[in-house]
Amino acid sequence: MAFGRLERTPGTQPMSEINVTPLVDVMLVLVVIFILTAPLLASSIRLELPRAEGAQPGTPAHAVMLVVDTAGQAYLDDEPVGADALAQRLRQIAAEAPDTEVQLRADTAVPYGRVVEVMGAAHAAGLQRIGFVTQPTDGAVQGTQK
Repeated sequence: MAFGRLERTPGTQPMSEINVTPLVDVMLVLVVIFILTAPLLASSIRLELPRAEGAQPGTPAHAVMLVVDTAGQAYLDDEPVGADALAQRLRQIAAEAPDTEVQLRADTAVPYGRVVEVMGAAHAAGLQRIGFVTQPTDGAVQGTQK
């Protein structure tokens, strides 16, 4: 018997490459999730807008979103503001761009008097263009009326 060196077959070599397929799959799923949820985050204030028939308005060059929720709390561009702060911010906006349109979104449960107070604050600040945002009725088709 020979006590020589035994031939050994080389084993499998460790993989030196990173498999990026799972990483790409996870990233694509995250992109799809962000694409689907981004439109839902446009306004975080839950409102039941009144329904009305009519054509869809165009987007003005300068617009500010003024929201009044069911409790009567005013929000300017999704930030809660008190009566004094609202008047001051509206005056500041009017000074910067007097042709700014105020897009008023008020819940159907808000008393008419509260809506008039908010409109009066906008007029007193010098903003004359006020648009009322509503939801289209179920039977209405965009751009046409019954």
